[in-house]
Amino acid sequence: MQRRSRTAVLAAVSLLLAAGCSSGGGVAGGGAGSGGAGKRTGASSPSPSAVVPPARGTVRVAGVLATGLKSPWGVAVLPGGDLLVGERDTGKIVRVAARDGKVTGLGSVPGVDPGGEGGLLGLAVPSTFGADHEVYAYFTTASDNRIARMIYDEKRAPGNQLGAPNTIFKDIPKGQVHNGGRIAFGPDKMLYAGTGETGDKRLAQDKKSPAGKILRMTPDGEPVHGNPEADSVVYDYGHGDVEGLAWDGDRRLWASESGQDVGGGIDLIEPGRNHGRPGGAGGTFAGPVVRWKSADASPGGIAYAKGSIWVAAPRGERLWRIALNGTKPVAAPQAFLPGRYGRLRTVVAADDGALWLVTGNTDGRGKPREGDDRILRLTVS
Repeated sequence: MQRRSRTAVLAAVSLLLAAGCSSGGGVAGGGAGSGGAGKRTGASSPSPSAVVPPARGTVRVAGVLATGLKSPWGVAVLPGGDLLVGERDTGKIVRVAARDGKVTGLGSVPGVDPGGEGGLLGLAVPSTFGADHEVYAYFTTASDNRIARMIYDEKRAPGNQLGAPNTIFKDIPKGQVHNGGRIAFGPDKMLYAGTGETGDKRLAQDKKSPAGKILRMTPDGEPVHGNPEADSVVYDYGHGDVEGLAWDGDRRLWASESGQDVGGGIDLIEPGRNHGRPGGAGGTFAGPVVRWKSADASPGGIAYAKGSIWVAAPRGERLWRIALNGTKPVAAPQAFLPGRYGRLRTVVAADDGALWLVTGNTDGRGKPREGDDRILRLTVS
């Protein structure tokens, strides 16, 4: 890979499904045990939260913000609350006004090569956006998956507001499946990227490959002090297909992933951990905190709000809530909106504690309905 690039104790917790969860739903597990070395960067100790959310929460669809989006995947929140949305198959990025849902085209990302589960995937905006107007994108090209940044100039005409991409990290293996793709800036202002193993299980356990990993890099694509290996962007490994990244109120990093051998799960991320997927790797590794059967989840994007992790499930066609007390689930996962809006691709926390939920019915696997794809506003507890 290019340069840009405790005896462990596993705690097992088996919780019965709470009343109201759909059959075959998620099971809370004991993945909070450590399987790696080092201290969580920028995180506080894993003590229980000061305020524990109730075992059962609520979700109300407050309205529809936007409709008519095509294969939406990546979402980034701009200062002020508007959303940038990337369309996986078209390579286009649009701005959606949080106030009235007005959609404005920024332009297309050149070099995007859609196919299978690849295309224009994650989007991220750094805390310095107000000064540098940079937008980051993770996308598939004809030869690899890569991360690039572009200048967004909203003074230019709609459709022509993106500057040329400046690649900061490349040579992430690509495939017809499991390209990962979620990117986000952490509380430490570093860029994190979730990747997939492309269907080749060996790559997830190969520390020299960026596939099947969570990567941590500077905004310029360089390794960060505090990474397990000083000359590597690899932060942890042993993943199948990372599609969600979110930090809780104590700055702990959580990730969602799907895979070939397990339906999917939610992981607590620490530097150097081996999550043992796909298929296990022998020895000690960190299991998921929550896991599901494929039909119930195959998790997509995740968000943290009101003391809970919220998980958009494309194949499961529902929104999952995992209430947390520190690193432990308070109860079994709770399902909302099953089948009501079809495939659910991405969920994003708004500044006021609400959630933006993005459907994914035009991705070639869903059954599009009139108005798809759409962005919903949810009030939650």
